[in-house]
Amino acid sequence: MTDTPTQLFIGGAWVDAVDGATLPVDDPATGEIIAHVADAGPKDARLAEDAAVQAQQEWARTAPRARSEILRRAHEIILERTDELAHLMTAEMGKPLAEARGEVAYAAEFFRWFSEEAVRIEGGAGILPDGRNRMVLSRRPVGPCLLITPWNFPLAMGTRKIGPAIAAGCTMILKPAPQTPLSSLALAGILKEAGLPDGVLNVVTTSRAGEVVEPLLRGGRIRKLSFTGSTAVGRLLLAQCADAVVRTSMELGGNAPFVVFEDADLDKAVDGAMVAKMRNMGEACTAANRFFVHRSVAEEFGRRLAERMGSLVVGPGTRDGVDVGPLIDANGRAKVEELVADAVQRGAEVLVGGRTPQGPGCFYPPTVLADVDPESRLMDTEIFGPVAAILTFDDEDEVVRRANDTPWGLVGYLFTEGLDRALRVSERLEVGMVGLNTGLVSNPAAPFGGVKQSGLGREGGRVGIDEFLEYQYLAVPVS
Repeated sequence: MTDTPTQLFIGGAWVDAVDGATLPVDDPATGEIIAHVADAGPKDARLAEDAAVQAQQEWARTAPRARSEILRRAHEIILERTDELAHLMTAEMGKPLAEARGEVAYAAEFFRWFSEEAVRIEGGAGILPDGRNRMVLSRRPVGPCLLITPWNFPLAMGTRKIGPAIAAGCTMILKPAPQTPLSSLALAGILKEAGLPDGVLNVVTTSRAGEVVEPLLRGGRIRKLSFTGSTAVGRLLLAQCADAVVRTSMELGGNAPFVVFEDADLDKAVDGAMVAKMRNMGEACTAANRFFVHRSVAEEFGRRLAERMGSLVVGPGTRDGVDVGPLIDANGRAKVEELVADAVQRGAEVLVGGRTPQGPGCFYPPTVLADVDPESRLMDTEIFGPVAAILTFDDEDEVVRRANDTPWGLVGYLFTEGLDRALRVSERLEVGMVGLNTGLVSNPAAPFGGVKQSGLGREGGRVGIDEFLEYQYLAVPVS
């Protein structure tokens, strides 16, 4: 970790926190401290804001092709450093190296995608219906942005927000999660190397989020907030954005239903379940939480899933052959333990897993629960761990009602071989994304986001850049 920056990145320079404070970064596989990074306070946040505001006007005038080339160079550098970035990510958040390498590729793709979108920002022109004026529409960057990213995908969540902001011509302050600041700091160094002008990106690492974020949102100079995190924190941030009417986009919690009908191909369904449940140890907002399986195939599906889950190797992410790394911290593991204990107490059968291993690290085994009581806490709580909870159903209307019985609506998974049913049920699910006979929906070229309390706006796809642009309408009299 000696080559990884550990200071704040403000105005193109690496600087210590004004008060000299630092925060530790732990390896969740061992509990050992792997680095200390600068711990920003309100004064540091103000300096970052000053840098972003000062750079905004000139950056907005930068040619789209120039912005595109910076993103493309950064994409190439990221791929060249795949192994280095993967080891860094595994060290600070625990995911196995193979999965970390996959995230590096995924993260880089956001920069390539938005490098192509930067040169396709279009407006419009025409005569208005009354014939008196010509209408000229142009699209302008919204202005300085605050980007807040979570710990579970520390590199990809950074590029998914930074990419469209750069492409649109916005300056920004990035506040990564305190558990995983190193990936974000490494990303800042890569963008500087790729030619990003000073002040366009500023990275503020902090354990004092409330003290740092609230003044920025209420101050009137930040014009856009992009946040990924819990619904509870999202509600708080929305309230703070109200004073200055800050534009917001939010990717919040999920409670994804995974529906297996009686005509499903069970091989496909189990393969899809392994991806939808076990990606990132289950620490993903897209993770399948509630497995609704038709009564006629529930026993067989549960047996197969338990067999697959039980075969996974748990251990430190750096070790060869490991499939499942540690959870992010002791609090995260304790939450999973409590949810499983509650379900078992209510009568759930443990098909595999369910017992916390001895020794150091925040490990929890892949777990499958059958005959789960619908009143169990894990039915209305985002598990964020490697636990699959199986419930049975008898008919389509019943399962759609139960799948939609949640305040969240990010993603749903549906397995059936019937085309009519696939389309009909997909349309009835109250979610922003549906995985039909697949357990993976995320792709930089597709719009990512949910409905209800799972968020506002979309990230990725052709619409991802829209969150960072405003329209300006110019009326020109027809002579």
